[in-house]
Amino acid sequence: MSWFSLRRLRALLSKEIIQMRRDRVTFAMMLGVPLMQLLLFGYAINNYPKHLPAALVAPTQDRFTRAMVSALELTGYYDFTHTTASAAEADSLIARGEVAFVVTIPSDFGQRVERGDNPQILIEADATDPSVASGAISTLGKVAEGALSREIGRDAIPAPVNIVVHRRYNPEGITQYNIIPGLMGVILQMILVMMTSMALTRESERGTMENLLAMPATPLEIMLGKIIPYMCVGAVQVAVVLLVARGLFGVPFVGSFGLLAGGIFAFVLSMVILGYLISTMARTQMQAMQLAFFFFLPSLMLSGFMFPFRGMPGWAQMLGECFPLTHFLRLIRGVMLKGANHADVAQPIAALAVFVLIFGALALSRFRQTLD
Repeated sequence: MSWFSLRRLRALLSKEIIQMRRDRVTFAMMLGVPLMQLLLFGYAINNYPKHLPAALVAPTQDRFTRAMVSALELTGYYDFTHTTASAAEADSLIARGEVAFVVTIPSDFGQRVERGDNPQILIEADATDPSVASGAISTLGKVAEGALSREIGRDAIPAPVNIVVHRRYNPEGITQYNIIPGLMGVILQMILVMMTSMALTRESERGTMENLLAMPATPLEIMLGKIIPYMCVGAVQVAVVLLVARGLFGVPFVGSFGLLAGGIFAFVLSMVILGYLISTMARTQMQAMQLAFFFFLPSLMLSGFMFPFRGMPGWAQMLGECFPLTHFLRLIRGVMLKGANHADVAQPIAALAVFVLIFGALALSRFRQTLD
């Protein structure tokens, strides 16, 4: 036999191409992952977010107040989506994460401008993600001076505006306070979905699927038997991450542990059921890993963990709402850093419960088809 033959090489190439065409999941990954990365990084990712939702507390609407509000909106950073009458209502909005800033212009602002008496404006920023607030705060001084100069007139020199900035929940701008709680969701998602997605495919590859199907057990019982052990693994991971976050990184924990535990339970349950759902669609463990990775990539990029959620365009934020990790990040950061109560995190918990129901219904439906 000769050391090299084009005929044998063509035969081997034909064999590999045929196998590649038959493995549709792998072929889709080769084309889909690069395309997804290009679209997400090119259009959805933005490290300098603008048009951030803000609440305005302004008891009076004199011309100086209106000029200041217009100037803030023209910077492109502030979108005043809420006009509130009280500081308590604005405080509730920023605690729930509905706004990134609360701008308070006191009732005597216009009078102090006319008197040249150093008027004040209070800017409260949600600093749980330090990168979101930094750009919007850095422009405030020049914006305020320019707005009052135009309103008073060119000849008059307005008194400098004293802008008081409160970076709430993370006044020192420590990045770990934002990253470490989010890492819990990322770790749980990565490990639990990956491990659980191999639950049924492992049975098929080992040849024990027939024994499993012959057992006098319902699809629900089989699913619970597969996911409960991984939920216990998730509980151990949660304990480790919380201990390290508090003991090593000093991440504050100002909320209710019971509320956080309930949210973590809903998230862990949704992840293990999602992994089980993937295992009903994959034929091999390799396909299960590929499908899980195909879910990981957009989830990490669009959830607000790697990049500011509010910095993404509207269509990307809509896609981000379809991932459980997005809602879990809001919940864990709200409870740990903001001390959020049940009302503040009701929406994330409800969203996670919906994911549990949807994933569970789909998984049971897919497994019934397997039984048939």
